Amino acid sequence: MPDITFTNAPAHVAIIMDGNGRWANARGLPRTMGHRKGVEAVRGAVRTAAELGIRYLTLFAFSSENWSRPEDEVSDLMGLLKSFVRRDLADLHRENVRIRVIGDRTNLSGDILPLLLEAEETTIANTGITLVIAFNYGARDELARAMRRLAEEVADGRLTPSDITAERIAETIDTAGIPDPDLILRTSGEERLSNFLLWQGAYSELLFIPELWPDFTRETFIAAIEKYSGRERRFGGLPQPTLAVGS
Repeated sequence: MPDITFTNAPAHVAIIMDGNGRWANARGLPRTMGHRKGVEAVRGAVRTAAELGIRYLTLFAFSSENWSRPEDEVSDLMGLLKSFVRRDLADLHRENVRIRVIGDRTNLSGDILPLLLEAEETTIANTGITLVIAFNYGARDELARAMRRLAEEVADGRLTPSDITAERIAETIDTAGIPDPDLILRTSGEERLSNFLLWQGAYSELLFIPELWPDFTRETFIAAIEKYSGRERRFGGLPQPTLAVGS
């Protein structure tokens, strides 16, 4: 563990990884090169999060709206996902990382879904950091899918309308069993959530940083956690007790 101690440290950090295309454009490179460089930043972020004692790291890998991008770019992104799972799964498993995938799994291509299921099943018993990959994910779609499931239970008589509480909804959405993110980061200087974890992020701290995702380094991550640790979270009430991470 690093010789770093934070107070009011996040147990769960979620990141909107933005800026791959702009990173490539600024260098006169194809957008696909930005995505490839972004995969390297993913590897570094997972290592740093585990090093700092963060328990959950959620990465917005591919949104349900991203399918509208040019076909060749989507194809390259799918190729990178397959390559990441095939190349990195053994290392992540060896490092005790658990993988969870959130997002709509229906209508995924035949070679993508088995890879995602393999990543989850291979690492299901791991007890280290949980890496949550948001793939084909959109928060509004997530909530709509959850509401349909609850409506079906009501229609079948297994649930009454009064049973539908905030707690029941939290148990029905994709992140069931995962604590809400303490901190949501977005790179590239953009300041919006872009349909990401809208339910879970109700009380999350937000931090927008100027670095493009391929330039996201260990130092960038640590600086973000330092900024977070200086904030006081109230949740509508009294300040929360501080925690420490690292040693």
